[in-house]
Amino acid sequence: MLDITSSAAKRVAFIAQKQGKPAILRLAVDGGGCAGFQYRFGLADAVEADDAVAERDGVSLVVDPVSLDLVQGAAVDFVESLGGAAFRVTNPNAASGCGCGTSFSV
Repeated sequence: MLDITSSAAKRVAFIAQKQGKPAILRLAVDGGGCAGFQYRFGLADAVEADDAVAERDGVSLVVDPVSLDLVQGAAVDFVESLGGAAFRVTNPNAASGCGCGTSFSV
């Protein structure tokens, strides 16, 4: 249903430890962005009862039911390159994306 790579899990664990929070990354989808929808990431304090959850190396990736319809089957990775470092979503539901890498359409 969802996946989080070991690279992303490692980064979430690092950020959560620095902030003194649980290692729970919330992925949500909001309307907007240059392609129609945009991904939003943040650390969550807890897993909600209706969240979809993927776990790796003690880190949880959680998605609410509304966002899940748009990201089902997606994988979250953490990529470092000369252009910077960021969480990236590989989303099989996205028909197109844009150059920023955080916006997509279905």
